[in-house]
Amino acid sequence: MNKLPERIRIKDIARLADVSVGTVDRVLHGRTGVSESSRKRVEEILKELDYQPNMYASALASNKKYTFACLLPQHNQGEYWTAVEKGINEALRNYSDFHISVKTFYYDPYNYQSFASTSQQVIDLQPDGVLVAPTLVDYTRPFVTQLSEAAIPYIYIDSYIQELPPLAFFGQHSHQSGYFAARMLMLLAGGNQEVVIIRKIHAGVVGSNQQESREMGFRQYMEQYHPHCTILELNLQADANSDDKRMLDEFFQAHPHVNNGITFNSKAYIIGEYLQDCQKSDFQLIGYDLLERNVNCIHQGSIHFLIAQQPELQGFNGVKALCDNLIFKKEVECINYMPIDLLTKETIDYYSKK
Repeated sequence: MNKLPERIRIKDIARLADVSVGTVDRVLHGRTGVSESSRKRVEEILKELDYQPNMYASALASNKKYTFACLLPQHNQGEYWTAVEKGINEALRNYSDFHISVKTFYYDPYNYQSFASTSQQVIDLQPDGVLVAPTLVDYTRPFVTQLSEAAIPYIYIDSYIQELPPLAFFGQHSHQSGYFAARMLMLLAGGNQEVVIIRKIHAGVVGSNQQESREMGFRQYMEQYHPHCTILELNLQADANSDDKRMLDEFFQAHPHVNNGITFNSKAYIIGEYLQDCQKSDFQLIGYDLLERNVNCIHQGSIHFLIAQQPELQGFNGVKALCDNLIFKKEVECINYMPIDLLTKETIDYYSKK
């Protein structure tokens, strides 16, 4: 065997395998038009040399276009999912050399049929890859089954469905997050034996796998360490925001001694702003996510703790994982948990600037 250069080139592999450069290129990119014997010789040489192709240069040279689809809950500007989209857009700029684009679809998180119909639009697009914030298993399964049958890789963001494993997941360990939140709430509560869970629901639907998993973790901690604490519930209606004040008024009139509560969604500001308006300073609240209105409430003292989970990074890393898998042919880590960050009035400004 002739001495090889320090940097192995495709033409060196072709010479060693006694095939054309085009044959080596087809083997490297998994294309057809190669005899079995030639493919075997090339693969043996690749293995012997531990050849690592420059996928970055190959991707640039290929000029192939990639279309990704993103399936997210409907939301207003400034809400949690806005930060996820910001991360997705940052990834688009970061990988702009590789001709990737993202088409985003939105479903009503309180209407499972909306997920079914909108996910069919994603299937009809036949994208190269998908980012999805999944809903219940029974409604997510038909969607991801079709994606798998079409060999379309998909990424979960925000919540993970173990029974339907994706290429990768980016989000918090929701159950552990709720377990941790219960521990923090009971540090605030001290000896108080009543706490309240405040939800936003529509027709009995919470609208998020993640929120349900957080509540399960919360209740597990309470059963283990505070089995005699009464857990009250207040369900505010997602389609009747004008009723929030009345329902909160009625709750606190009926339960004047409840001074500690939690909400597992990102709209803690609804309760925080209510507490400010009523000048009710004896209620301690834990919420989720760095929405601007939540941050304002924590500065005003009407939210005591916020638990953050870096949604921008979830969006960015979701796109990155698809690029790594499809463009650079890299293996992708499946489970990628975001940190469970506890923020207070004293720390939140430093966290926001990192």
